[in-house]
Amino acid sequence: MTAGPGRAQAPSGEVVELRVHGVSSAGAAEVLDRPLVRQVAGDRSAGFYRPRPGLSDERGTGGVTLEAYRWSDLPSGTALRTLSLLFLFPFMLINVAVWMRPGDALGGAVVRALCRVLGLSLTSLYVLAGAGVALDLVAWQCLSSPACLSDREWLSWLGGRPVGLRLVVLALVPSAAVSLLWWGARRPGRSFTAFRAPERASAGPPLSTIGQWDTEPLMGRLRSIHIAAAFATLDGSLLAARAAQGVPPAVAALLAVTGAVLLACVVLVCVPPLVDRAPGDPRRDRIARALRATAIALTVAVAGHLLFAPARWRADGGLPGYGSILTWLLVTHAVLLGALGVVLLWHRLRARGHQPPNGLGALVVAAAAGGLAVAYSAELVQRAADLLDRGRSPADALPGPARAYDWAIYGFFRALLVTLVAAAVVALVSRRGRTRAAQAVVERDFPAPPAEAAPRLRQVRAAIVRARFTDLLVPLAVLFAIMAGAGAATTAMALLRPDPGEALQRRTHVPAELVMFGIEVGGVALSAAVLAVVVAAVFAYRSPGFRRHVGVLFDLATFWPRSAHPFAPPCYAERAVPELARRITFLVQSGNGVLLAGYSHGSVLVAATVLQLPAEISARVALLTYSSPLRRLYARLFPAYVGDEMLCGIGGRVGWRWLNLWRDTDAVGGWIFSPHRADEPAGITGPAATVDRRLRDPDGLVAPPGDSVPPPIKGHWPAESDQAYGAAVRDLAARLRAAAP
Repeated sequence: MTAGPGRAQAPSGEVVELRVHGVSSAGAAEVLDRPLVRQVAGDRSAGFYRPRPGLSDERGTGGVTLEAYRWSDLPSGTALRTLSLLFLFPFMLINVAVWMRPGDALGGAVVRALCRVLGLSLTSLYVLAGAGVALDLVAWQCLSSPACLSDREWLSWLGGRPVGLRLVVLALVPSAAVSLLWWGARRPGRSFTAFRAPERASAGPPLSTIGQWDTEPLMGRLRSIHIAAAFATLDGSLLAARAAQGVPPAVAALLAVTGAVLLACVVLVCVPPLVDRAPGDPRRDRIARALRATAIALTVAVAGHLLFAPARWRADGGLPGYGSILTWLLVTHAVLLGALGVVLLWHRLRARGHQPPNGLGALVVAAAAGGLAVAYSAELVQRAADLLDRGRSPADALPGPARAYDWAIYGFFRALLVTLVAAAVVALVSRRGRTRAAQAVVERDFPAPPAEAAPRLRQVRAAIVRARFTDLLVPLAVLFAIMAGAGAATTAMALLRPDPGEALQRRTHVPAELVMFGIEVGGVALSAAVLAVVVAAVFAYRSPGFRRHVGVLFDLATFWPRSAHPFAPPCYAERAVPELARRITFLVQSGNGVLLAGYSHGSVLVAATVLQLPAEISARVALLTYSSPLRRLYARLFPAYVGDEMLCGIGGRVGWRWLNLWRDTDAVGGWIFSPHRADEPAGITGPAATVDRRLRDPDGLVAPPGDSVPPPIKGHWPAESDQAYGAAVRDLAARLRAAAP
């Protein structure tokens, strides 16, 4: 990335400390810790900044030239984007689950295929939720009820019309929603085109492929398949209602074509050559587009049949077939989750030196995605029913759909409640062990504290105890995944026609009213959460500071390229990583050494960037990471992309000019290679043993002279103001200068 007109070029013969912030950064001035900054490259969405010339503290520690890369506006944005997070979050989660696959080729391929089929099921679930409101509640039930149509002029014009016409007109609502998703998913991918690196074959670690290939053609095929599945799901709902009145040959033929389209969608998302390879192959593009065109033409044919073919509609109760389709979809989703769990557990049991729970990240995230999608869909239908009901229409007595959604909300609420209770139990049971470990850390860091420091010691110990709870989240997440999968499976009870309260009262003697009260509480809690996100979106639009905090979810979920679901937001790393690589290349070719400093999630960005640098460029690069989650979180959740081999590869590329700063009070970041202290031998040998440097936190227990409060407990806060950070910068800058040709 070259500097634009009027922007300063980087001076040669210096060391440039290029800082990359983590999620939710306030701005370049905060990252550089300088009040006045200027942009030297990039644009308004992401750019490179330096202190303004003439400042007394223009340079950094050791005389380095300060520069910051600010990327926080790539994933975060306006209120519209924040609102879209609410509805697209399940799609983002299932997309992240694909990248949590095992490292071996066979296990990774199976996990990828299962996650993509799960993504298809989420698309169909959303379409069924729209069909539940538009077709079942409005077209089928409300338009047949004079009480529901009373004082609703916007609906009364359809009252008394033929049932087929009502279904076709109201089917335009889910069709428009699918078209809106289609349009919205096509726009973001174009904005990063100028920043993509040229495609090249890479034999390096898998993480080095981030931003190295154009995902838009591949996402175009996957998008066409999902559009086809969406319209086929809508067609199935309409044809099921028609088939309940009789199955003439035309309906049978349309049903057969609908089933064939859905089967083709499932098969195609599991075929790697179509979705994962040959991004510029027009033949594969034509296959996906042909399937999409077939599904759209089928929708037109179904609408024409409902409009012009004679039928005796019995418009009583709920929309025929809708409840069965919904229930079987949820059961299929549970079966897919079970298959994913079996594959992941089998793979982790075969891997030596790893605990099985550490390899189940894909199952946890996929279960969370499914649970949220089911909960959103159920709430949409139930709240629409409440709106239409007014206590007089039959909308509150939906026979099939209400039971399926009741079971779905019950399953999600039960999984969440059990997990929260288990988390409380684990926190209490493990607290003694975590407290002993924290006490040992405090005693070694502050061997002779003054008597007045006792309250501060308790605060430090409590911070370490809380930070160590992060390591216990893996089994809790696995428990949630298991409970969420079981909750989806219990939706099959809707096929047996009991309500959750009635079924549990017969089996466990728990009062049915208590169960239904729990379901209502879960529904109200979910509605409150949805309302809170809407309110947060409004504040995010009005307050840049609040918007940055809301955008944390986007920052974490959209680092990985879209691979499982095309309606997820685009990957900002497709711009950030190539842009960083270009800037570093420009600085090195200008005669500078580059000290690449990554904080928190920024350390993941710089790791992917280093893996993409040519050898002649990385020879003039040093790496400083602090509060880094690479080992603690990413190595556990993404074993195929972050592991010992990849981390050692990064160290080798920069000539082991790498330092990592970490604190015991940090609940997110941690050590990379070894958790040893400065006065202890490392548990490993070789250059990797020199990478990690532990920081004592806080710097002291009592207020220093001239201050009224003791030094703060920093935890996961940035370390640029720490003396240890300055020492690390001086160390790495000296190594870079010594390695200069």
